[in-house]
Amino acid sequence: MNKVWLVIKREYTSRVKKKSFLLATLLTPLIFPAMMGLFVWLAVEERENQKLRIIEVVDENKLFFLESSDQHAFSFSDASIDEGKQLVQDGDRYGFLYIPKIDLKNPEGIIYYGEENPNMSFISRLENNLRKRIEEQRLLESGIDPKVINEVRTDVSIRSIQLDAEGTETVSDATVNYAIGFVSGILIYMFIFIYGNQIMQGVIEEKSNRIIEILVSSIKPFQLMMGKIIGVAGVGLTQLLIWLVLIGGLTTLVTGYLGMQMPQEQAMELANPEMAQAMESNSNVAEILQVIAGIDFIAIALSFMFFFLGGYLLYGALFAAIGSAVDAPSEAQQFMFPVTIPLLVAYMGLFVFVLNDPNSSTSFWLSIIPLSSPIAMMGRVSFGVPWYEMLLSMGLLILGFLATTWIAGKIYRIGILMHGTKPSYKLLWKWIRSSD
Repeated sequence: MNKVWLVIKREYTSRVKKKSFLLATLLTPLIFPAMMGLFVWLAVEERENQKLRIIEVVDENKLFFLESSDQHAFSFSDASIDEGKQLVQDGDRYGFLYIPKIDLKNPEGIIYYGEENPNMSFISRLENNLRKRIEEQRLLESGIDPKVINEVRTDVSIRSIQLDAEGTETVSDATVNYAIGFVSGILIYMFIFIYGNQIMQGVIEEKSNRIIEILVSSIKPFQLMMGKIIGVAGVGLTQLLIWLVLIGGLTTLVTGYLGMQMPQEQAMELANPEMAQAMESNSNVAEILQVIAGIDFIAIALSFMFFFLGGYLLYGALFAAIGSAVDAPSEAQQFMFPVTIPLLVAYMGLFVFVLNDPNSSTSFWLSIIPLSSPIAMMGRVSFGVPWYEMLLSMGLLILGFLATTWIAGKIYRIGILMHGTKPSYKLLWKWIRSSD
């Protein structure tokens, strides 16, 4: 055990002391907020400095009216199609919208001309305005006043309350749960790939430098493999914890500087009846804060740590086995495919099944099978998972880690000392079956 600890210490310290680790750890929490801030600033500046774009509209039906905005103004005329096109070509108009005589039941033939390809939001806005006007006209022809329809329309909002076995009520919101599951699943997917590749690259480098031959003279190959896997896992946890501290600290500083409160503080104040009454005018904000207050962030954080470690250890052993079987990174590509397929299945399943319906049978199996459970289960945790399903998933993940470690150990102990041999699946199977 002491030898394994020495390998863990070496792998951990050698990576943590690198300048690249320090830069990535310290700058990453700053880069993403800075990028988002830059994009927002550029969008605001572009909108403020953007010239008004005038669209010439020819409506042969004399029926449609398009309301101008800060970016687009509409000029109506009786110009011909050629005259409208010429206005665009001469630069007098940004675009030309031609609406011929149309059948309201089957409106076809509407054309937009422009020197530039219009963005999707602009075309969508035009289509929505025209569709709304056509619907109003069809209602009038049917003897129905559109104003009556608008007065009858009512917005309905359903408040979601989650009940546990003891009858405790917790305000929930699918959007917030979706966001938590989305972020958690993507982070685990990224970490497994990043740190798994670090293990593989490290093993290939040591093998090509023949350093491994010196190491195995004083330590068993299996101990060496476990030391490398756990050491790199420690690096990943350290980086993750530093990111959480930095992001939390920066959020506190920014909200304090702007004179705002943290969501948790606002949620606590909602317990005060006077505060709740003051928030009645902004019920949406109050409900969101109640949802945030009802989320068990400690349980989510602990689940994330477990499935992060479990998923990393499971795949880390396989990445180490791949690194030991090849002499160069280019040779590893053929063995990466079957390892990454379950990760990709879990990644796609996270969006297609888990986040859309966390209680479906497909979501259940994705969160139970060890190769996909680290990503899929984190997509379900924020929605609430029965304790027996959570324990089953955790237990199978531990068994899956032990199984992959055993398989990887069989490959590692032989492949780590093999040089010049072209590896194949048949050869790997032979190493796994070998008892020597």
